[in-house]
Amino acid sequence: MADDCIFCRILDGAAPASLVHEDDRCVAFLDLFPGNPGHLLVVPRAHAPALAELDPDVGAHLFRVGQRLAATLRQLDDVRCDGLNLFLSDGAVAGQEVWHVHLHVLPRFSDDGVRLSFGQTRRAADREDLDRIAARIRALATSRA
Repeated sequence: MADDCIFCRILDGAAPASLVHEDDRCVAFLDLFPGNPGHLLVVPRAHAPALAELDPDVGAHLFRVGQRLAATLRQLDDVRCDGLNLFLSDGAVAGQEVWHVHLHVLPRFSDDGVRLSFGQTRRAADREDLDRIAARIRALATSRA
């Protein structure tokens, strides 16, 4: 636990949260600053500021819980949920604001005003560049497995 981490304080019971799920590896609660009503955060109990520091089994568990909660959101009558985004921001440039890994489960509907953008000038990448980068990723990922 980190004293200066709001999620750790929530896990300790020192800060309030509207919990929707709790188990031995994670908790899920409603986001205090939601993109849309029903926006959830799935947070590991163990403090990990970055994805690389998170136990892979716990990471997989976060996504299983997120998937189950996403299905639940679709069944609610009082939360608009015609689609969903599941996302995890890792690092400041990726939009991470709380330095404790967390998975967003964000209900979506038409014209909700939420935008996840990859830029106005998207264009197809060069295939040779894609193949070169893919080979480097495969080699490094294989050596770490």
